[in-house]
Amino acid sequence: MTRVGILGAPRPYPERQRWLAPAAGALVIAIALPLFLVAGWPLEGWAAAALLWVGAQALGLLLGRVKPSPDNLAASGLLAFGMMSRLLVVLAVLLALVASDKEAGLAAALVYGAAYTAELGLSLLGYYSQEPRA
Repeated sequence: MTRVGILGAPRPYPERQRWLAPAAGALVIAIALPLFLVAGWPLEGWAAAALLWVGAQALGLLLGRVKPSPDNLAASGLLAFGMMSRLLVVLAVLLALVASDKEAGLAAALVYGAAYTAELGLSLLGYYSQEPRA
């Protein structure tokens, strides 16, 4: 019998917290707007981060409708490819923005990175606060 540590034990998906993590990321982006206005940072960077955030969340919702299963490899492949390409597209857009306008690109990358970190942190906290399945 294989022994599974506390981090590797499977847990149920925290349904009641489905919107909490993306809302935290959106809150980070909303809080960043007044900071940009007061500090005089480029609003193009904030707008790009906000647009990328909304687009990535919309794609995530669309991909969330795909139900992978061992019997449907196409759905599993679509989900895996979609989840990987979602952040690759964000990265490509951020790199293109940095290449055209360094200040706006850096601002967008920092705002998007902070929002993503907030979402990931709350997602992990929600997942690991669940009781492991037997």
